[in-house]
Amino acid sequence: MSIDNELKEKPTLSLALTKKIMAAAEAEAIKNSWPVVIAIVDDGGNLLCLQRLDEAQFGSVELAIRKAQSAVAFKRPTKYWEEMLVAGQQRVLSFPGVLPSEGGIPLTYQKKIIGAIGVSGVRASEDGQIARAGATILE
Repeated sequence: MSIDNELKEKPTLSLALTKKIMAAAEAEAIKNSWPVVIAIVDDGGNLLCLQRLDEAQFGSVELAIRKAQSAVAFKRPTKYWEEMLVAGQQRVLSFPGVLPSEGGIPLTYQKKIIGAIGVSGVRASEDGQIARAGATILE
């Protein structure tokens, strides 16, 4: 009995592609002199790559990872949760795995989420700008 027709194929992030995404995000941070931490996770939220730029605060390491994990877990940018919180929806603080601060963006290819990028270290909007710069590699 063959199960070939029952298995699904899915695109995954290679190390080479992960490095390109990281390089694009890093270039945006360096261009603006922003000392940040950048994290890239796979579609299961597992860390693939992490960079802590010079002068980046160590507290941003965990935040960058959690932003990426939040973006992939809920299939939406973390800015979504930040906007809900700003609008008074305090309940988002009780959602497991949600980090309501801009800077986490799902990475998509052919309309499938293949991972996420998370950035932390400067203003949330600037974290988001850096994350978007990395994500544009897939466009």
